[in-house]
Amino acid sequence: MITVTEATATAGALKQLSDEGVSIWLDDLSRKRITSGNLAGLVERGGVVGVTTNPSIFQAAIGSGEGYEEQLQDLAVRGVTVDEAVRMMTTADVRAAADILRPVYDATEGRDGRVSIEVDPRLAHDTVATVAEARQLSWLVDRPNVMIKIPATKAGLPAITEVIGAGISVNVTLIFSLERYREVMDAYLAGLEKARAAGLDLSAIHSVASFFVSRVDSEIDKRLAVLGTDEALALKGRAALANARLAYEAYEQVFAGERFTALAGERANRQRPLWASTGVKDPAYKDTLYVEELVAPGTVNTMPEATLNATADHGDIHGDTVTGGYDQARADLAAVERLGISYDEVVGQLEDEGVAKFEAAWQDLLDAVTKSLNSKGVDGE
Repeated sequence: MITVTEATATAGALKQLSDEGVSIWLDDLSRKRITSGNLAGLVERGGVVGVTTNPSIFQAAIGSGEGYEEQLQDLAVRGVTVDEAVRMMTTADVRAAADILRPVYDATEGRDGRVSIEVDPRLAHDTVATVAEARQLSWLVDRPNVMIKIPATKAGLPAITEVIGAGISVNVTLIFSLERYREVMDAYLAGLEKARAAGLDLSAIHSVASFFVSRVDSEIDKRLAVLGTDEALALKGRAALANARLAYEAYEQVFAGERFTALAGERANRQRPLWASTGVKDPAYKDTLYVEELVAPGTVNTMPEATLNATADHGDIHGDTVTGGYDQARADLAAVERLGISYDEVVGQLEDEGVAKFEAAWQDLLDAVTKSLNSKGVDGE
């Protein structure tokens, strides 16, 4: 298999993907990826135009300790708390990545060249604390191309409005349901209206809405397998794509509507759909499934490196694979419902699990950093 560092941004499936209007972002970051030149190479030769992070990604990177030894030593000498240590390390990585991607940001007038960092996942159900954390992260990173990730929980929705209204660009994460996605878009528009009332430049505010894909198939496929009928098994691998395609339909409707049109007249940007969790979980599926089948203009696909490499190696990009499939998407989700699998129950469960997984990863990261600080003779508590 070739890798994206061996490919170029002007050839192959990655170029085709970009030509179809899909921005390719990398769903990973580490100190080693930055200092080794790997990230710069992916940007220069592999067509990567953005980076997303989450608590699990930082837990894997910082938990290993590789590349963080010197900074950990300095933090230990200063006697910082473990929470401060984690924030200093994560924001340092995001700041460095943002500098690498700054030429892309400038060339695309802020559309791409973005690096995302998430608010503390323990704040997912606290609106006021989420807003305060978002402001703090924006200040700590201090780069115009940072995006603050806010989860699409009920408490997250008003936080999105407040943060956008303050002129801070936002990546809304952990979106699973079509209803919640419409609420996210509404929160974004309310934020733009708030920013306009404050006299802010709307053209400088950007946002993406991270709609999770593979986890939907993982949960629904599991339930279909339990049913075991021919009808149930024939629906495996179809729900996630159906869900995402209907999300894009909702995006088209909202951003063609009067409310956004009024904002667009003041140079407001659309909140682009971002396909997240695009690495397949089922080895029976083609490893580029959630790339090839979710090609649509004005979208972002954030890929783990394995999916990025697979797309560079054998991706088959054949035009828009979203906008012509709305009727079939509705039929597929309706067929799942007829079998007794509740869509609302599944997406609600996935949201709860998503928040819990990020909280657990964050706690693992705090524990690992505490251990490192203590090993250097400093109490991390």
